[in-house]
Amino acid sequence: QVQLVESGGGSVQAGGSLRLSCAASGGSFASYGMGWFRQAPGKEREFVAAFTWSGSSTYYADSVKGRFTISRDNAKNTVYLQMNSLTPEDTAVYYCAARRLGVGARGPYNYWGQGTQVTVAS
Repeated sequence: QVQLVESGGGSVQAGGSLRLSCAASGGSFASYGMGWFRQAPGKEREFVAAFTWSGSSTYYADSVKGRFTISRDNAKNTVYLQMNSLTPEDTAVYYCAARRLGVGARGPYNYWGQGTQVTVAS
């Protein structure tokens, strides 16, 4: 079973950038498809970005396309989310998640981190 721990959240002004990290342990990192989700106050959790299970391609929500980039370092068992040109609408708790191979990028996901808060001030 894989454990996921996010870090890198914080407060930033609109237009700024943050990079989130998600460290995985307890499983074979390369055996899971990785993704990022977020949940804003009063809203449902939504998909942000993910790798295909092969890791060769990426998917993004339309709302973040061109601003966010998902990447991974298999040697460090870590996946990243680089977030640029942040807006107040990006304010949310961001979650890292892992799904079993063969499952599509939008899920379902089997393992979740505890989340990290991102707050973007106008």
